[in-house]
Amino acid sequence: MGHALLFYLFSAILISSAVTVIVARNTVYSVLFLILSFLNAAGLFILLGAELIAMTLIIVYVGAVAVLFLFVVMMLDVTIKNMTEGRAKYGFVGFLLGVVFAIELGLVCWYWKAPSAQTAVLQTPVNTSVSNAHALGLVLYTDYFLIFQLAGLILLVAMIGAIVLTLRRRPGVRRQKTNQQLQRQASQTVELKNVESGKGIRL
Repeated sequence: MGHALLFYLFSAILISSAVTVIVARNTVYSVLFLILSFLNAAGLFILLGAELIAMTLIIVYVGAVAVLFLFVVMMLDVTIKNMTEGRAKYGFVGFLLGVVFAIELGLVCWYWKAPSAQTAVLQTPVNTSVSNAHALGLVLYTDYFLIFQLAGLILLVAMIGAIVLTLRRRPGVRRQKTNQQLQRQASQTVELKNVESGKGIRL
């Protein structure tokens, strides 16, 4: 009874907060409700016994992605006027795409059937001798080891590319010289002047 009550509670808050993300007029409120959606989704994963996925959802999406979205939105200072400028121009196209997406999602839910192999796996009891993280690690580093390493290599290349683009030399841009700052002495930075009373300093 308690498990079902928590499930309906998390599900109701998740659905309502997800809808609020779309209909909220303030972008900051949308990001905050997105964080609430992630937290409730993590609660559902905990109820399913997938505590590793729940912690990953909180740490990665809430702790990094959603907070980054919030900072970007606050720095851009997006107003309601800027948000509604292209509504009349692209509103019909967006509505048409939404209808198509809803129809496709409905067809998938209507005609989808679980394969027999997946049904057999769901009917078997969970192996309690290993933890969730251990079982997931066995799958990633055995059956999907090559794909997992390729994904990490792609992310590494993307990170190096972002660093190279940021550190490129451009004329007219002042850059920080760390070595000169570390080797600079106090005499090179501060100059003491003996100012007489009633007189100033000519720069």
